Order: sequence, then C-alpha cells, then structure tokens
Amino acid sequence: MAAERIVGLSTTFVVLAALCWGLSGGIGGILTGQGWDPVVVSFYRGAIGLLFVLAWLAVRPGGSGLANGRLWFWSVIAGVGVAGNFAFYFVSIAEGSVAVAATLMYCAPVFVYLVSFSLKLERPTLGKWAAIVLVLTGVVLLTGAYDIEAGDVTVLAAVTGLLAGLFYAVFIFGFKYAAPHGSPQAILVVAFAVLIAILFWLGDSDQTAAVLTTSSWPLFVVLGVLGAGLSFILYIVGLNHTAPAVASIVAMVEPVTASLFGVVVLDERLAALQILGMGLILVTVTALSVGRSPPME
Repeated sequence: MAAERIVGLSTTFVVLAALCWGLSGGIGGILTGQGWDPVVVSFYRGAIGLLFVLAWLAVRPGGSGLANGRLWFWSVIAGVGVAGNFAFYFVSIAEGSVAVAATLMYCAPVFVYLVSFSLKLERPTLGKWAAIVLVLTGVVLLTGAYDIEAGDVTVLAAVTGLLAGLFYAVFIFGFKYAAPHGSPQAILVVAFAVLIAILFWLGDSDQTAAVLTTSSWPLFVVLGVLGAGLSFILYIVGLNHTAPAVASIVAMVEPVTASLFGVVVLDERLAALQILGMGLILVTVTALSVGRSPPME
C-alpha cells in the first residue's frame, strides 16, 4: 500500500510539472503580447529557475559531481539546449499562438529519434518511420503549410516552434549523458547558469533592466516559478517512481494545458484541420515515447 501511494504521488508530481509548463506557455503569451522581448522573457524564466535549483543543490549537495569534467561538458550542452528551447518557444508564441507553439515543441521526441538514428544509437524500424511521417503530416495540417498564404501560422512561428522542439532534444541528450556523472540538481544549476549567460547576452539590455521596475513583474515571477523552478524539480523527483510509459502519456498535459490557456484566456482560435493536425501530433508522439526512458530519467 505504501509503495502504491509513492507511485501515485510521483505520478502526481509529473502531472503537476506538465501542468506548470503548460501554464508557463500561456503566461509567456501574455508577456510577449505586452511587447516584452521573447528572449528577455526566457531569461527571467531561467534566472528564477536557477534560484530554485541552487536551493535544491544547497539542501542536497551530496554526490553533485561538480568536480567531474564530463558533468560540466554535458551540462553545458544541456544549457544550450534549454536556452534555445525557452527562447524559440516564446518567439513562436509571439509570432503565432500558444497552442501551435506548444504542440510543435511537443515534437521533440521525433528529433530525438532522428538524432539517435543518425548516431546509430537506435535502430530505425518501419513503425518508427511511419510514426514520424504521421507527426510531419500533423505539422503540415497544424501550421497550414499546404496553403501557407491562406494559413494563420507564419513561417517564422512554425520554424521557431520546431526549433524549440529541436533544442529541447539537445537538452534531453545533454541531461541524459550528464546524469551518470552527478546529481540532477547539479546538472540543472550548470545548465541554467549557461542559459542566463546566453540569453543575457542576446537579450535587449534596456528591457532586461526594465523588468525590475515594471508592473508586470509578478507575471515574470510566476513564469519563472512555474516554468523553470518548481516544475523541473517536481518532474525529476516524480520520475523516480513513475513508469516511463505513464510519464510519456501524462506529459501530454503540457500542450493540452497551453492550448486551452490560449483558447480560453488569449482568445486564440484553431481551424478544424489544425485541431486534426494537433491530435495527430499529440497521439503519435505519445505513442512514440511510450516504452522509452523519459527525457530526464
């Protein structure tokens, strides 16, 4: 009975993490809609996240692996990945919609498969290629690429949404290869430090300073807490006792939550073919992920 409670609680943590990530997309949509630079929004999301993982590392410093060069190398790769993921995700939202950006980012496992195939880390099968084709079909329907002139989704919104997924795949690989050399909290500290260094350099310095005195600062705080601080900790802790298949399925909470936020709060609308494309992507990617280790295990 105690074991069942632990499994149930762990699954709840994973669901809450996905819910937080979904809400963070909506909050990012509000901030970019107010004219804030997507890179600046991403910077504060990561900076607040860094405070949380630093506190986690301070509470549980054992086995950090920070003296290991390999941990640093792969953690830096993970940091580049999460920086690109955050920034391109919010650019896609600013140029398109929360629903489209979140769904395109959810294509990350497809990029993981393609990289794994190219590096011969995984054997391609007919079923996997069929699934990838289905996801690409979903992308075409969701973005309106079959009739780009009539579509509501711009090329920039579509490309940056897919790039957000690609960079998330980079983060997955970086985290996976860093994991054997230290603790997850140490890896995330290095990754988020790299993120804020990159995004501070790329962002608008005037806007970065203006956030500290703006009336919108509570939204930035909530974004950082939900989108990077609390969510990553909940997800990693939850994975300890959550089956990979379950984690893959409940992760679909993120794009669904983000899409609902966009429709209900931001008054975004999706055409019937876009909804069909979204469904193809979500169902197929979830099926692809079932049976694989979750990204940060």
